Amino acid sequence: MAMTNPLQFIQQVRSEVAKVVWPTRREVFLTTVMVFIMATLTAIFFALVDLLIRTGLTGVLGFFG
Repeated sequence: MAMTNPLQFIQQVRSEVAKVVWPTRREVFLTTVMVFIMATLTAIFFALVDLLIRTGLTGVLGFFG
């Protein structure tokens, strides 16, 4: 691995950071809202699946128990 001059390294880092495209406030807001919506939908889905499995298992155990 080649050693680079610290000054040259800092210049390279600054040039790479200048290439970064930061998201706008609107993009961050919309992405955050979408994450919350998807998390809520996922939680509802798994709650319903859990309820269905619990009801089915209770019914089977009640029938044979």
